Amino acid sequence: MIVITGGAGFIGSALVWKLNTLGHKNLLVIDQDAKASSKWNNIKGLSFEGCLESSEFLEKLEKKEFNGKISAIFHMGACSSTTEMNKTYLKENNSGYSERIAKWCIQNNVYLGYASSAATYGDGKLGFSDDDLLTPRLKPLNPYGQSKLDFDIWVLKNKFENKITGFRFFNVYGPNEYHKADMRSMVQKGFEQIRDTGKLRLFKSYKKEYPDGGQKRDFIYVKDVVDAMLWFYQHPEIKGIYNLGQGAAESWNTLAEALFKAMGKPKNIEYFEMPDSIKNQYQYYTAADMSKLRKTGCPAHFKNLERGVQDYVLNYLLKQNPYL
Repeated sequence: MIVITGGAGFIGSALVWKLNTLGHKNLLVIDQDAKASSKWNNIKGLSFEGCLESSEFLEKLEKKEFNGKISAIFHMGACSSTTEMNKTYLKENNSGYSERIAKWCIQNNVYLGYASSAATYGDGKLGFSDDDLLTPRLKPLNPYGQSKLDFDIWVLKNKFENKITGFRFFNVYGPNEYHKADMRSMVQKGFEQIRDTGKLRLFKSYKKEYPDGGQKRDFIYVKDVVDAMLWFYQHPEIKGIYNLGQGAAESWNTLAEALFKAMGKPKNIEYFEMPDSIKNQYQYYTAADMSKLRKTGCPAHFKNLERGVQDYVLNYLLKQNPYL
């Protein structure tokens, strides 16, 4: 049996979908209050054995009820809100919960792939390299990023990087993100803006080297993310903490142009003032250093924004059923 924590969430449900397409049906989804939320729409059409609450799963795991029954855990479940400020809550839900799952997997020789985040890199002044020597020096900008970094550091401090695999997700977008409210990608939010108003609003730039809308991010399509994670699962001898981005920075203007093109609408971008509250911590550039991942032999042929947005819009957002 393969376990997916956060399995009703964005990346978790995409993983369930991909595993289904590969013939895996013996899956256990772990998610908090999934059946009572819109997240359930992500998985109600997919095949899996059951769904447990996060706390119930951990209790059963530590009571040895799953010993000998689990072949792999994909730990995608956590509080993923970059605006969450409750450090105690984040410590318990992100780093603490992850540590307990990791210990069980290592003790029972079970594959573990877990979700880290590019939020660990903070303002990017130290670059975006996933070299383990850089990790302890990173300074995230928010408690969410810190909670993810805390677990990465715990893995390295205990020399577990040769026993489990972590993925630092950059700007992931794609089907099944609809429940995420303000944390949805700009691709999904932008689609709704263009559909409803005929235009897309982007922040102005306050650095002369970046034109308005020229601020850049490393965007990666969720289908490419799950393909990469499953490659590592199929190559269990390769472990460590890896960036998972496209490996290239593309601008918000490029994102906008890809949306207008996919939707068959004329380009209409409005630039507006950035709120003072985020001006000082706004990132103008992110790009994953993918050299460590590529050295593993992982075929990282990830879609650029134009191709990813086209698939997302034409095959999901414009359809009556937008789910994977």
